[in-house]
Amino acid sequence: MSKKTVSDIIIDTLQAAGVKRVYGLVGDSLNGITDAIRTREGIEFIQVRHEEAGAFAAGAEAHLTGSLAVCAGSCGPGNTHLINGLYDCHRSRMPVLAIAAQIPSEEIGTGYFQETHPERLFRECSHYCEVIATPAQAVRMVEGAIQAALGLRGVGVVVIPGDVAHLEAEAPAPRLFSLGQASGIVPTPDKIAQAAALLNACDKVTILAGIGCSGAHAELLQAAQALQAPVVHALRGKECVEPNNPFDVGLTGLLGMPAGYHALMDADAILMLGTDFPYRQFFPEEARVVQIDLRPEHLGRRTRVEVGLHGSVIETLHQLLPQLRPRTDSAHLQAAQERHQHDEQHLADLATGDAGDTSLHPPHVARLLDELAAEDAIFTCDVGTPTIWAARYLHMNGRRRLIGSFVHGSMAGALSQAIGAALANPGRQVVALCGDGGFAMLLSELLTLRQLKVPVKVIIFNNSAYGFVELEMKAAGTLEYGTQLDNPNFGQLAEAAGITGYQVHDPAQLESVLRQALAHDGPVVVDAIVKRQELSMPPHIEVAQAKGFSMYALKALMNGRGDELVELAKANLFR
Repeated sequence: MSKKTVSDIIIDTLQAAGVKRVYGLVGDSLNGITDAIRTREGIEFIQVRHEEAGAFAAGAEAHLTGSLAVCAGSCGPGNTHLINGLYDCHRSRMPVLAIAAQIPSEEIGTGYFQETHPERLFRECSHYCEVIATPAQAVRMVEGAIQAALGLRGVGVVVIPGDVAHLEAEAPAPRLFSLGQASGIVPTPDKIAQAAALLNACDKVTILAGIGCSGAHAELLQAAQALQAPVVHALRGKECVEPNNPFDVGLTGLLGMPAGYHALMDADAILMLGTDFPYRQFFPEEARVVQIDLRPEHLGRRTRVEVGLHGSVIETLHQLLPQLRPRTDSAHLQAAQERHQHDEQHLADLATGDAGDTSLHPPHVARLLDELAAEDAIFTCDVGTPTIWAARYLHMNGRRRLIGSFVHGSMAGALSQAIGAALANPGRQVVALCGDGGFAMLLSELLTLRQLKVPVKVIIFNNSAYGFVELEMKAAGTLEYGTQLDNPNFGQLAEAAGITGYQVHDPAQLESVLRQALAHDGPVVVDAIVKRQELSMPPHIEVAQAKGFSMYALKALMNGRGDELVELAKANLFR
């Protein structure tokens, strides 16, 4: 057995796990790691301008490949910059390894320059977070962090002092046990029988399906057919539930439409499949609920569950399907499907614009992107209104992918996630739907886009405001404050950075600009000037929301801001 430096042990193990990229920003405490990468074939260091972007990019790569992705930060601020992106990866259950460099080991605990304690900092956003204090620990700790990230689906962190990275240790060949396909978990037969009995006893069953249905599309359709059940999907389940699904009736929740909302509220039983949908107010109070989830901690934590089945969706449905009583009464399903058709027509009617207008309706931008983008396009979207328009207008077909910060809800992820997606999928179209606030928050990554020359298409929904925050304020009856953004022409900004850029505000020019952007062989930024006052109504208006909006209107008038109400009416009522 030969000796190797700790840095070489780490890179050997990463390559054994199939890692091809490490996202990060160089620093002296990372010198051992980056120098080991420099000398290798098949792995490269991807330089970003901000470590948070590196974590977002790694998370997107892990999302698309299902394999381990890696980011790195140097000591002190390099680590603390990683944390928001790592929170997003961990809460989205993406297998990501973070290499957190540390100050020289003999200085730890002395208040040394740039001293932090990463083993404490990352504890809450990781399954594994340990310090390699001596070279002899390197093999076990790196393998343990990787296996935790892959096996438990989330973040693993190894903290390594800069001096330790250069020391040597005995180095056996890497052994990783989490790279194969995990076996399915199936509930006990008596629990399966209880679930079947409950579902068979109810007349109107609705399925609420999430990301846990990935790989179980055929079984999902069989269950919907047997139960004559409409399928409502959670946002994270959109890309795996929606494609080629005649039972799908759309989203519920704040981003949803009436069909999905009523399909759940009108049901006397709900079958939850692989979803931790968080909004309790969108569950009916009286319906009987069966929930299937691979994570037992999810069972019953969002609504009262009568039968909770701890198991993978695909394996559990294999056992449940033979016990379901096929039914012929499809009234509940047909009612939901008719509502869904009405919703789709309503959305299409909103997604237009009048030639010569000074700004665009954001649904118009999203609809055209859906129509013009490639059949296997990868979309990323910022939180807030870009997520709303992506959820409602982008159609998944089994080949397209959709990535966003759908659990952590962080701004500024879309561009960085798009960079990671493009690097992991060369030759595939990648489109980032950015908010103007999110794009500006990590504007540094425009320069990363320039430097790496990845052909990401960046579409900015520019309403000169933190738009979703304004909607929340209005719903609460509060005058918007602190939400206005004084933006530059982002198209010209991109051109100054050496990237093709456009600005468009006239609906008559929108399709032409998007076609040019999507056809360009390099990165592009499209600054789409959209209406600030565009409302995205939830599928059901609560009394408190209606009261809040009335209070907002009254306060706007009393504070001499009646012009806002006029613009609100023009953008939403007179269409």
